Amino acid sequence: MQSFEIDKSDLLRIETALEGDDAELELVLKEYHASEIALLFEKLPQEAKERIINILPTDVASEVISEMHEEQDPGELLIGLHPEKRSEIIEELDYDDATDIISQLDEDEQQEILEDLDQDDADSIRALLKYDEDTAGGLMNSEIIKVNINLDKKDALDEIIRQSEEMEEFYTIYVVDDADILQGILSVKSILKARPDAHVRDLVNTDFIYVKAELDQEDVASLISQYNLTTIPVVDDNMKLLGRVTVDDIMDVMEQESTEDILKISGVSEDEELSGNWKDAVKSRLPWLVINLATAYLAASVIRHFDSTVERLPAIAAYMTIIAGMGGNAATQALAVTVRRISLSDLSDKQAYNTVLKEFLVGMLNGAANGLIVFFVAMFYDASPKLGLVLFLAMTGNLIIAGLTGASIPLVLKRVGIDPAVASSIIITTFTDCAGFLLPLWFATKLL
Repeated sequence: MQSFEIDKSDLLRIETALEGDDAELELVLKEYHASEIALLFEKLPQEAKERIINILPTDVASEVISEMHEEQDPGELLIGLHPEKRSEIIEELDYDDATDIISQLDEDEQQEILEDLDQDDADSIRALLKYDEDTAGGLMNSEIIKVNINLDKKDALDEIIRQSEEMEEFYTIYVVDDADILQGILSVKSILKARPDAHVRDLVNTDFIYVKAELDQEDVASLISQYNLTTIPVVDDNMKLLGRVTVDDIMDVMEQESTEDILKISGVSEDEELSGNWKDAVKSRLPWLVINLATAYLAASVIRHFDSTVERLPAIAAYMTIIAGMGGNAATQALAVTVRRISLSDLSDKQAYNTVLKEFLVGMLNGAANGLIVFFVAMFYDASPKLGLVLFLAMTGNLIIAGLTGASIPLVLKRVGIDPAVASSIIITTFTDCAGFLLPLWFATKLL
């Protein structure tokens, strides 16, 4: 099945249907999946969204709202609905999805929504709202299937069937004691294949992976990826079972974290929404550009220091931009690899050393290879072997500097508690620009 993209014809079709009666609009909407309707919502006004949500069956409407991106303000859409319709939709949502949406609203609006819900649903959502959204507690769904460790097979199966009536799907059964303390996990296969006289105590797997509610979402994602899990239990400090984080939640986290890292490396604040307006974009990017301008003046001051060399050898000016640009590209490659390694796991001292050493060797070899190219270009185009030697040394040196800074600076920033994805690119650009101008000018001054 191909992924759906917003097409003008689809948008026009929805807009035309919106001009007709509800029956006509309902027929058109039936041809679209909930995730496709959520994408179409990006192009529709609020009134149209509310009308569509009111027309859709509750289960479909809840799925549409859960598929909406945060910047589309699904919470604002919910608050604008009739309380009865709104409550029906929220009760269809998983608790973690409902909590994510409600948390976007201010406290008064949250209370307005929660007061209209069933008491059990409201209490479950209130419990999840206590956790930061980027922690295991903020990700988890408190809807779980758990059985007491003292039950026999028949009673355990009866309990699993009873609890599963309210759940769409589940992957793992959690085993607890009388105080709700997590004792282990149980697979459906193991209990189905067990002897009729078997007890949960004999079937439980006590060697399992779990996370505390306060654990950062990136660490949760790393654990699920490392151990190839479909779900992971969340517990408090006393090992009391609170909920579970599933692999579909982690996929959203990985997409979010990757987007943040890309924006940070590019010098764009994570606060800037991908679909935000121009004012937010200017506010987010301008400070970094001003800092970059200051570092550009620093690089320019290097050229001014060698004015006499530039006047005597004008050809060097053209090659400087090439060397500086190559250094910037090489540093970005080293930076991207290093930041990615840091995001996946904390590097030991030995691993950090090996990372820097690797990028030094890569920079030296790539620098020498590209240095040979510019050497022969200078030989052919400028008929100057000495200029070629200057360019060879400058290119090699700058790519070595690019590799070293691209690997070492994010590691140093990480050690001192600064996000390496945010600050590294500005610092590294300064190094490679300054070295890209300084090296060819210095070697030219000494050798030509």
